[in-house]
Amino acid sequence: MLKHTLIRTFGLYLPVAVTFCLWLWHKPNRSQAAAILLACAWNVPALLLVHLLAAHYGWWRFEAQGGLFLGIPVDLYFGWMLLWGAIPLLAFRRLKLLLVIALMLGCDLLLMPACAPVVQLGDNWLAGEAVAMTVALLPSQMLARWTVDNRHLRGRAILQVILFSSLLLWVLPAVIIECAGGSWRPLFERPVWATGLSLQLLSVPVILGLSAVQEFVGRGGGTPVPYDPPIRLVTSGVYAYVANPMQLSMSVVLLVWGGLLENLWIAGACLMAVVYGIGLAAWNEGSDLKNRYGDDWVKYRRAVGNWWPRWQPHYTRSARLYMAADCDPCRGVGMWIINRRPIGLAIVAAERHPHRDLRRITYTYSDGSGEEEGIHALARALEHLHLAWAFVGWTMRLPVISNFLQIVVDAAGGGPRQMQRHSAPTCTARGRGRAIKDPSIVIRRF
Repeated sequence: MLKHTLIRTFGLYLPVAVTFCLWLWHKPNRSQAAAILLACAWNVPALLLVHLLAAHYGWWRFEAQGGLFLGIPVDLYFGWMLLWGAIPLLAFRRLKLLLVIALMLGCDLLLMPACAPVVQLGDNWLAGEAVAMTVALLPSQMLARWTVDNRHLRGRAILQVILFSSLLLWVLPAVIIECAGGSWRPLFERPVWATGLSLQLLSVPVILGLSAVQEFVGRGGGTPVPYDPPIRLVTSGVYAYVANPMQLSMSVVLLVWGGLLENLWIAGACLMAVVYGIGLAAWNEGSDLKNRYGDDWVKYRRAVGNWWPRWQPHYTRSARLYMAADCDPCRGVGMWIINRRPIGLAIVAAERHPHRDLRRITYTYSDGSGEEEGIHALARALEHLHLAWAFVGWTMRLPVISNFLQIVVDAAGGGPRQMQRHSAPTCTARGRGRAIKDPSIVIRRF
């Protein structure tokens, strides 16, 4: 028993002490602190997954009593998280990533056998070690380094989505079930149709949150992490309807997930997100955004609420949707949009684009900072109608879905075609019973 105690004690306090000393020595800045936090957080679900796989395939098992979470000693779990999360970035920041992985692998090859009898290794434990390196160590250090160096914005946003989804839908419910009782069985005991319907209901807040992340990345140039924020104020897309979509999404996801698992404690956890959003986040992030963006942020917050979405979007300037004037299907889509009275959107003949010949329907942002084409452009236009159509647009713009829809449209005859620019309009458009002689701007409404 003494050896068990010593192994568990050193397994916790040695990584904590090393991390503490390295932190004091290097004094990480804001981005480095965010990177360390993300690397450690990644290892929380990743190491838990590795542990469950190890138990299933016999890679290793833990001989311990007390202080267990799903069979893994919490002290070793926390120490392992620091060893693979914080310490590599603090100690080996200037080394190549592959060299760091090799060093940590060598360290693990020494430590795993040394942790006997608490850690009982199976014959094929090296296979588990390879899986652990691939699932836990490598992604955590990639995410950390990308965050510090401000590289691969889309890549680190994807990893953050995987991380926070794992924490929200798996780790947090697992902790609640372990501490307060319950099980995962209700998720599998319902009829298939009922489970499918429930998951469709869950997809509503999930799409809301994913679209918010996508907007942060595409329009803001940042991620949802407070210490890795957007560099531009984001008021388009989902943010034209609600100012707090990620925390709203998280709250509703927990509420619905708790209902699916028939667990009041999980459903009640949504109150944590609400309290956080109303309290700490509103105070900290609100003051930070006001200092960074000034009157633009103040005016935006006066028009858009935190928790209750608007029915119609809030736009202060008009974006443009360029559509071919001599294309009957394009004209039909354009008139369909016009008849629904879009907010802050001008329909413009593609032949009147100021800079280039267009090949697809094109959406130009109100500040002129970029363009979207094809399905993405149409989805952006839907965001200017009302909340229901905007949700359709958010869904259409998600990765994979947008790619699939574009393939379908192209296969149905809506593929790219070259449109030559010229100075005069070539057609008229009719909207709300009146002819509009100059389709260079068919309609504008705020």
